[in-house]
Amino acid sequence: MPKVGMEPIRRQQLIKATMAAIDEVGLAEATVMRIARHAGVSAGIISHYFGGKDGLLEATMRQILTDLSDAVAARRHALEDDSPRAHIGAIIEGNFDRTQVTGPAAKTWLAFWASSMHKPVLQRLQYVNDRRLYANLCHQFHRVMPRADARNAARGLAAMIDGLWLRGALAPEGLDAAEARHLAHTYLDQLLTHYGCFQDASTAELY
Repeated sequence: MPKVGMEPIRRQQLIKATMAAIDEVGLAEATVMRIARHAGVSAGIISHYFGGKDGLLEATMRQILTDLSDAVAARRHALEDDSPRAHIGAIIEGNFDRTQVTGPAAKTWLAFWASSMHKPVLQRLQYVNDRRLYANLCHQFHRVMPRADARNAARGLAAMIDGLWLRGALAPEGLDAAEARHLAHTYLDQLLTHYGCFQDASTAELY
């Protein structure tokens, strides 16, 4: 019989092995056998826990998305300033957390984006992630500007974050997270200044 508590450990082991295999050879060549070798287990274990490669990829992306949500939440929870600028800044920081920008994580993200165009389950995960980012940004922007402007600002900053991440992930030298964060923060300040609410971002009333 398996040891009590081994299932979560084994699942995490296989998720890490999946990311390592994708980092090494890409999604197409990251076969069940290769992932099993990375994890030091038999291929049958993957079928047992995840039902196959597709199930394992879904679980891997759910883990990365959970890491992203946790990174943002931790930064927002630690804020001493409750201003919209501070909360949006925490969202930026969380999106470039180390759990999202390392080589294995970055390549898994890229594989996920490509696969989500063809796999409904992954497409739903991508949609939920996109809507979460947009909704969180929109809520904070709406604290200091009319709804229509808040929506436009949220769309622009979300595109900026995704674009910086994608260009960095595709660069031969990898993503410079510090530079990406700096550019995103600069763009945020430009947005707040453009809409005339930078000085009052911490005290503006809801519209």
